[in-house]
Amino acid sequence: MKIHNKRKYLSFLKFKRDFQKYGLEKVRSYELVLHWLSNRLSRNQFLILSGILVGCTAGLAGVILKTLVHTIHYFIVNKVHFEYQILFYIVFPFLGIVLTTSIVLTLFKGQDRKGIGAILYEIAQNSSIVSSVKMYSQIVQSAITVGLGGSAGLESPIAVTGAAIGSNYAQTYRLGYKERTLLLAAGATAGIASAFNAPIAGVMFAFEILLTGVVFSDFIPLVVAAVCGSLLSRILLQEDILFRFHARESFNYHNVPYYLILGIVTGLYARYFVIISQKVEHFIKELKVSRIRKAMIGGAALSLLCVLFPPLFGEGYETVKDFTNGNTHFIIENSLFRYFEIGNWTVIIFLVLICLLKAFATSITIFSGGNGGNFAPSLFAGGTVGFLFAMICQQIGFEDVPVTNLVLVGMAGAMSGVLYAPLTAIFLIAESSFGYDLFIPLMIVSVMSYLMAKWFSPISPELKNMADEGKIFTHEHDKNLMSSLRTKELIDRDSQTISQDAPINDLYELIKNGKKNIFAITDDEKMLKGILTLDDIRPLLFNRDKDASFTIQQLMKAPPAVIHPEDEPLKIIQIFDETGVWNLPVVDAQNRFIGFISKSTVLMSYRELLKEYSD
Repeated sequence: MKIHNKRKYLSFLKFKRDFQKYGLEKVRSYELVLHWLSNRLSRNQFLILSGILVGCTAGLAGVILKTLVHTIHYFIVNKVHFEYQILFYIVFPFLGIVLTTSIVLTLFKGQDRKGIGAILYEIAQNSSIVSSVKMYSQIVQSAITVGLGGSAGLESPIAVTGAAIGSNYAQTYRLGYKERTLLLAAGATAGIASAFNAPIAGVMFAFEILLTGVVFSDFIPLVVAAVCGSLLSRILLQEDILFRFHARESFNYHNVPYYLILGIVTGLYARYFVIISQKVEHFIKELKVSRIRKAMIGGAALSLLCVLFPPLFGEGYETVKDFTNGNTHFIIENSLFRYFEIGNWTVIIFLVLICLLKAFATSITIFSGGNGGNFAPSLFAGGTVGFLFAMICQQIGFEDVPVTNLVLVGMAGAMSGVLYAPLTAIFLIAESSFGYDLFIPLMIVSVMSYLMAKWFSPISPELKNMADEGKIFTHEHDKNLMSSLRTKELIDRDSQTISQDAPINDLYELIKNGKKNIFAITDDEKMLKGILTLDDIRPLLFNRDKDASFTIQQLMKAPPAVIHPEDEPLKIIQIFDETGVWNLPVVDAQNRFIGFISKSTVLMSYRELLKEYSD
């Protein structure tokens, strides 16, 4: 507690110094008030106030992005006749990806880490410190990409923007890691809540995805931030921009078989979606061309898909609303399928192709240089799968098929399987459709899809590589703490060394004047040749005359293992356990000796982290 108060006091002194140095005209008055409040309010009170401020700011950022994209999209889709819209579908998706890539390369120096994985990386590897650039870069990039037709969602960029706002707010007021992480999550929560006008879903998103592996007892700031973000969205956004579905049927337990089958279907589709995404990502990364050329190739492919299948243009929420409102003819009226006789089976074939190609369109948009996420694509695809399933059931001859409900729960099922977030999906659809009586079918479909996804891969394939490398937290709290350690900080660089050609008396002097019980034997170029411990030398210390003929090369032994600076702490602990020793040498790629790592040092560092996380 004393340390915390000292930090706040030092932070206030720094602010006071800046105030005196630069004068009143260059000082933001609200910061003066907040610094004063941070020293007067208790920790919990200041965190609640911070949750309100971060929530309002992140919510406003979400409102701005949604409005900007909707304005661009509305002009392209509704203000031009069909003959000219083909040209828009050809030009704008291509232009969106190429422009986004150009902006990233020129304005943001090629730094385009994006998506939920970027937030998880900052929490685990960068002490929840997010670059201030991300407070606006994600808005600019995603507005251009999605506004001009990129087949991706705005929710991930909004979440990253909110996380950056929360992190930088915490940095400004010198808050600790736990508070910084909490406000980072609060910003992302407010962003999601504003995007969907769903505060509970925003909170579930934070706990289910962002705070995985992080132990927290504070959740009020998250709730407050979610409420603020949702309220701003509700007040400022027009009804047609909001993620709202008013048409639905009441739940009937006789329809449970439909939901059971749909749960399996959406689970299989979610697996298809993530596999296609991985393959497209790998293909684009393997292209031996510049990033601009990758953007041009991806933009051309996306434009072709949008010309053939206009529902792939943009987020796709309007298409899903058409499903729930029964406006089936709107789905294909701008496509080339309008020239065919439009019957039920024509619509079914069209929807099957949309479901299959949506995975390609989204992954091409994101990995070729655009900016967006999988929230909207998974919801769009799930709604399409649900509507397609309902139509097939009707064509087979089933009566009283709950079409609208199948669309809604299909959205939850696909999102649950793609993002590994069943609770977020359940509450998101329940809040967005006012369908709290649909909790049972929502839970059936979401949980089935999630369990199928977990059966195929225990960790989301999007995050699996980062999790395997220890770059993000998982549900294994012990592993999370260990991955937070830095190998380079654990090395004892003051270790004692001696040349392999040195006389034995030099070794005795080293023991006499040193404080170590292990020594590295090197050559003239500092290459590691072996090690010696005090236990190895102890018999010689009491009989020097008899054993004076011994040389260091005769006494030294090969280390049971060596460590490299890039090795992860978890791997180092495993090596210690396998070898049964307490000290191991660290060498570089050329086998030059760097220092020793002690098992005691690793365990003490781990204990300090555990204490910090538990406070």
